[in-house]
Amino acid sequence: MTRVAIVTGGVVGIGAATCRVLKQAGYKVAATFVHDVASARTFREETGIPTFQWNVADFAACELGVAEITGALGPVDILVNNAGITRDATLHKMTYQQWRAVIDVDLGSCFNMCHAVIEPMRERRFGRIVNVSSVNAMAGQFGQTNYAAAKAGMIGFTKALALESAARGITVNAIAPGYTDTAMVAAVPHEVLEKIVAKVPVGRLARPEEIASAVAFLVSDDAAYITGETLCINGGQYLQ
Repeated sequence: MTRVAIVTGGVVGIGAATCRVLKQAGYKVAATFVHDVASARTFREETGIPTFQWNVADFAACELGVAEITGALGPVDILVNNAGITRDATLHKMTYQQWRAVIDVDLGSCFNMCHAVIEPMRERRFGRIVNVSSVNAMAGQFGQTNYAAAKAGMIGFTKALALESAARGITVNAIAPGYTDTAMVAAVPHEVLEKIVAKVPVGRLARPEEIASAVAFLVSDDAAYITGETLCINGGQYLQ
């Protein structure tokens, strides 16, 4: 039976690359998005991967969205929590709305989406969950207390859910990408990005496909004995 995968924030950047790699590996893939209708249309036309629109920060919308995907493709075997936003500001200038938006989308969505899929996975005694964190969860970043907190929270969430789920055949892991060649990173001012890349030992940004390949490994049968781990993919920028 072909396994079904959901990738949140799946129509651009790392999410889109992950969808493509998983489809190439033989999975049935669904990509979610919230605002970018034009990108979703283009992605769907180019890949043939179905897209589903809802806000992953909305608990009820996640329950309904997962039910819709299950009806269309079958029970969800794989969940990649990739959706994320930034609202950068130093803490003394950060508004509550900037804080709340990042916590709700980047971290809250992990609870919302995992809650929607975990019970059926437990019943079937199989599941693969990968949470996309960030190098900044570990190293911190100026102007990103909200983002760093949310992404660090994902790592703790991953470890706890891995412990709860291992006996039911469900693995839960995180990846912590470094700076990757995506639209989000392209929005960083050029002079700032140059300084960031200068600190990366391999001397470049990651390619989205390099991050996606790590996700594909963690959801494969070859990774069945790996759970509760965080795989850092940052070109040597931050070494634990």
